[in-house]
Amino acid sequence: KYDLCFGVDEVMSKIEQNKEKKRQAILKAAKAVFLAEGFTLASMDVIASEAQMTKQTLYRYFSSKDVLFKATLQQMGAQFDEHSVEQLKISDNYQALYGFATAFLAFHLSDEHIATLKLLIAENGKSPAILESFMSVGENETDIALAQFFTDRFDIEDVATKVTLWTGMLLSLRSGVLMGMPKPNLQDIEQHARVSTEFLLAALSTD
Repeated sequence: KYDLCFGVDEVMSKIEQNKEKKRQAILKAAKAVFLAEGFTLASMDVIASEAQMTKQTLYRYFSSKDVLFKATLQQMGAQFDEHSVEQLKISDNYQALYGFATAFLAFHLSDEHIATLKLLIAENGKSPAILESFMSVGENETDIALAQFFTDRFDIEDVATKVTLWTGMLLSLRSGVLMGMPKPNLQDIEQHARVSTEFLLAALSTD
């Protein structure tokens, strides 16, 4: 009886692993198709073909193109969350914030992220649903961890505003890239992260 139960558990585990493998294949294919063709022109047929499965299988995992697009955005954000949250565990405040800032900028200046933002900007008029999907992704692990970091490490009021101002300062480096200017190199990113972090800490010390 024990061997039988163990065998059933093992089979169930393999089934779940196969389901997750298919789900990841769909998300990988969807990201490639969305970024190449845009949300409006992308079709579930093409995504299914790219993922090497039938459209019926695709719909068993994601009920619509809107749902799939939102899941793709969530996965992209999750890849950043894992690394950035680790930076905030560093005991030294400056090193923790500087490490977070460089990771934050590297993600938001990546080719994939810039392409996603350009897609949202270009297609918002044709399909407002994609901007709604982007906005509805909501608060992620990084947002929560960053707010908690400021709350735990600094005796300040209105943490949300301080976090928003600092991340906005960091993202100012992205504005030019969205308008077609060359991407900053690693040295530029590190310098911007350093100056923004030093400015933040100086401002907090006067609060």
